[in-house]
Amino acid sequence: MDADVDPQARVADFVETYELETPAAYRLLDAVAELGEVAAEVCASTDYGAEPDAVSVPEDELGDAVFALLALCEELDVDAEDALQTSLAKYEARIEETGDADSGVS
Repeated sequence: MDADVDPQARVADFVETYELETPAAYRLLDAVAELGEVAAEVCASTDYGAEPDAVSVPEDELGDAVFALLALCEELDVDAEDALQTSLAKYEARIEETGDADSGVS
């Protein structure tokens, strides 16, 4: 596989090659499950927040979450790079307007 191909296309090719197609609802559940595994690693490595500077997440766990999100984007026919650019612009505008990236939603 060509490493110069964008990550979303690489994931799409992988999914097709290994016949891993599934509806968007299942892609979302997979993404949430993978993020849950990242959260579990953070909880364990920080002794459930007691040692926040000790945070550690294995690269493969982060990779699983990225894969799941890119597969979800592909299934929803959303360009991940465009979605990222839209999000960055939203945060930038919010910071310029309020001085904070927080949406204010609690």
